[in-house]
Amino acid sequence: MSGKPELKGRAARLARLLPTGPGQAARTPFVLLVFLLLGGGLICLLVLNSALSEGAFKLDDLQRGTKNLTDEEQALQRDIDAYSAPESLQRRARELGMVPGGDPAFLDPDGTVKGVPSPAPGVRQPAAHTPVVLAPEAMTDGPTPTGR
Repeated sequence: MSGKPELKGRAARLARLLPTGPGQAARTPFVLLVFLLLGGGLICLLVLNSALSEGAFKLDDLQRGTKNLTDEEQALQRDIDAYSAPESLQRRARELGMVPGGDPAFLDPDGTVKGVPSPAPGVRQPAAHTPVVLAPEAMTDGPTPTGR
């Protein structure tokens, strides 16, 4: 008899799964595998960290650009508001010679007038349209032959 007792049943089936014999796995391939896994993990972390840093710099640049564009938009909106304010519109209209209009009159499709038109205040009414006749000497460029 050998020094090992004979196994029966379930223990025998489990014992068949385990290697029997003096063979032992070499440690060198296992150690190399662990070092490769650790080295690969560190390299992956370094690449990931670099990518995240680059993304953070891009995000900072984009946020700065967005802030500049927002400031410019707000300045342009202030200019628009200043130009479209009623006081500004009235001042520029007066500079152009415009005056507030009077009461309007409306024409119907049949040609009748509804309402009583009135001239705008501050506007000089032109005199009745009389044709202007130029004297014959005013029509020439130089002196007339009679010496006038």
